[in-house]
Amino acid sequence: MLGRIVEIANNNRHLFISRGFMVIRETDGNRNKLGQVPLDDIAAVVANAHGLSYTNNLLVALADRGVPFVLCGANHNPVGMIWPVDGHSSQAGRFDAQLDATKPLRKRLWSSIVKSKLNQQAAALEAAGAPDMPLTALVTKVRSGDPDNIEALGARRYWQLLFGEDFRRDQQTGGLNGLLNYGYTVLRAATARAIIAAGLHPSIGVHHANKGNAMRLADDLMEPYRPFIDLLAWQLRRQGLIEVTPETKRVMVRGLYDDLITESGVTPMQVSVQKLATSLAQVYLGEREQLDLPLPGLPLTMTTNLDTE
Repeated sequence: MLGRIVEIANNNRHLFISRGFMVIRETDGNRNKLGQVPLDDIAAVVANAHGLSYTNNLLVALADRGVPFVLCGANHNPVGMIWPVDGHSSQAGRFDAQLDATKPLRKRLWSSIVKSKLNQQAAALEAAGAPDMPLTALVTKVRSGDPDNIEALGARRYWQLLFGEDFRRDQQTGGLNGLLNYGYTVLRAATARAIIAAGLHPSIGVHHANKGNAMRLADDLMEPYRPFIDLLAWQLRRQGLIEVTPETKRVMVRGLYDDLITESGVTPMQVSVQKLATSLAQVYLGEREQLDLPLPGLPLTMTTNLDTE
């Protein structure tokens, strides 16, 4: 069953657990109960407002279910995340396998992730009616470990082709950048949960190595899925919607449930992320050779929406 991404976006809310539900109520006025969600239905909780409070019992219950609790700061960027200590029955052995992964193996895995990202970026450009050859031409230039930083070169070309020459990707600004921040936050939370469920540690990355980043592996594995978020932002901008609002948030969250075409058939994006994390654990354990990456192309729902516009 696909879990629900639950965002707490309104200020002055209190979250607690009651009879298997996460309950939300006001902290001011009459302290009215506003809603509840079964704990077993939750994939991630995104705390994206001021004046929030939550009980320790709730955080423990979420951790027991492998549900990340994401803390957002300014401009919808994640600043912290709470995840469980135990996420898989073979977790310790998989941590060891992560730590023991050789540099050549990690370099090979990273090059496959970069190629997948470039192919997805090209698919997004094609869907947006922009030239895709500048990205597809870069795929064959990616060497093991991407020492030439083809990923960054592709990003510079990609952003201008998708959003125009005046666009600059800046996490600290609002508008379209804030919308992208929010979409990536939701994707990052879903990726973190998949990593935990696969028995891997989110801090032990394949490529990302920033010592201050506790989610390095999540940032590695979400790369091939970022272009899906980008295209959702592109579609919203076509409709004149470039600010983070309840409506645009819903569009971003729903994107995780869109169906992708994969080698094993049609799979929701959220499930594809889970399969990627599981395949990485299997590669580390010597059980398979390649990552289970999404095939180049758009989610089916997104393709249908573009065809009908």
